[in-house]
Amino acid sequence: MPTSWFFHHTADDPFAFPAGTGALKLRLFVPAGRQLSCTVIHSDRYDSPGSEQPLLMERIGSAGAYEIHEAVILTETGRCRYVFHAADPAGNYVWYGERGTAVNREHAGAFQYAYMHRPEALSLPSWSSGTVVYQIYPSSYNQGTLQGITDKIPYLQELGVTAIYMTPIFESPSEHKYNTSDYYRIDPAFGTAEDLKKLVEEAHRHGIRVLLDAVFNHAGDTFFAFRDVLEKGEESRYKDWFFIHSYPVSRQPVPTYETFAKAEAHMPKLNMDNPATADYMIAVAKHWVREAGIDGWRLDVANEVNPQFWTRLRRELKAEFPELLLIGEIMHASGPWLRGDQFDGGMNYVLREAVLEFFALQSAGPARFMEQLLHIEALYNDQANSAMFQLLGSHDTERFLTACKENGRGWDRQGTALARMKLAVFFQMTYIGIPMIYYGDEAGMEGATDPHCRKPMLWQEQDRNTGLFEWYKTLIALRKQHLILQNGAFRPWFTDEVRGVLGFVRRLEQDKIAVLINNSPNAYQLELNSIRSDKIVLTDLISGLTIRNAGKMIVELEPFGCMLLY
Repeated sequence: MPTSWFFHHTADDPFAFPAGTGALKLRLFVPAGRQLSCTVIHSDRYDSPGSEQPLLMERIGSAGAYEIHEAVILTETGRCRYVFHAADPAGNYVWYGERGTAVNREHAGAFQYAYMHRPEALSLPSWSSGTVVYQIYPSSYNQGTLQGITDKIPYLQELGVTAIYMTPIFESPSEHKYNTSDYYRIDPAFGTAEDLKKLVEEAHRHGIRVLLDAVFNHAGDTFFAFRDVLEKGEESRYKDWFFIHSYPVSRQPVPTYETFAKAEAHMPKLNMDNPATADYMIAVAKHWVREAGIDGWRLDVANEVNPQFWTRLRRELKAEFPELLLIGEIMHASGPWLRGDQFDGGMNYVLREAVLEFFALQSAGPARFMEQLLHIEALYNDQANSAMFQLLGSHDTERFLTACKENGRGWDRQGTALARMKLAVFFQMTYIGIPMIYYGDEAGMEGATDPHCRKPMLWQEQDRNTGLFEWYKTLIALRKQHLILQNGAFRPWFTDEVRGVLGFVRRLEQDKIAVLINNSPNAYQLELNSIRSDKIVLTDLISGLTIRNAGKMIVELEPFGCMLLY
């Protein structure tokens, strides 16, 4: 019989999006706990009603109050009409379409995906799959120079990373370089344009890509255009490059112009609605790809810049450099920027909060952590998820090891901190997207937020945690060896709230790797359902231990232990 339940779907990203040539992926939110079976009825939108074909949707998992169901519709025309049918085990059912829920599909109406316009939305640089990124804060790395970074390329290759991202290196009076004076000149403290070319060449020779930081939301107050405004006021030809509130322009006591953040007088906000400003910055972005051969840009404060500028920048850069990776810095949910017309991916601070909560703070258990993973993944289409920088920390956050030492359950927080960080790294390297390592995390560096998280890199053997380095090295190598860990889908397996244990599966076609995490100081023996029927024995890729794989598996997990079963 018909019933009334709450559903959510829109015929738009991230609930409907291209998933390959002639493939449309649909995502449906349904109420949790109802054990609903969901089917999508679909056809070409010009076919006669009644000719639709049914397709059973896959239940992905629970994200708290709602469950996520997905299906991929195959369409030769790229034009889709569809409606959902949901039923519970008791026989209660409902139809759901763009007019809401109803007792039959005609009254529910049909969702329309009029045409799959953007094949480019599926296009990422061929090298981004399987990438592991290493973020460098240049003034705190080796000697604080580009040459110093170049000298450490063998170290980075040994670690296993395949890309480096450097915070700004262009001329600026500050140490952090986010208030740019000259976008066309490398800061003399770091070296020269020739040094950058040598760094990129050497990195490429070792199979490592190079991304730079672009600050197009604001410039520095020593930038030539702003200096002209300060000098000439309303007569300056560059006055429309900024948001000037009143003349004469004044920096103190309160700036008479818009700035980055709150009254940061040394960082005047750029007006990207002004064609001349946009032209200048797009020329900058092209220049360094042509001049130095860099492989991508990380765009600072991307959510505060007019999206039309990013659309133009992407179109022009990708037309000339299709293998360029564009990553937006957005410290909240960034779906609107990740729909194929602006950035390839973003810095996933939302995921970092969930990882911090589970491993470092231990203020949430496995059930909430798994719900958070599903919720965060559902914020984005598959392309964006595969290109997200999955970070534990950055130059703007507390060091993850410090967060572990200062938080967590029990009196022995310091004693379990390293083990919990190693678990977080294990999760990072076995999860979807692009893992991003903040320099020094692999050496056990500590520090509170800026400036303490930006201390000089530890190079002396006696100061470094060599065991942590080897852990990173092992996990990166495993990720590079197994395509499932690079490109496979994420699926929940189980959560054990009482024991603090969880499991998930990475799946690529019919191949699977199971991930087990024990975020607890206790050892546990678990009886688990098998995740694959095609293998009699599964091997833990970390320890080499073998486990008999029958209808049930007996798995023993050490305190704060983990397994990668294949």
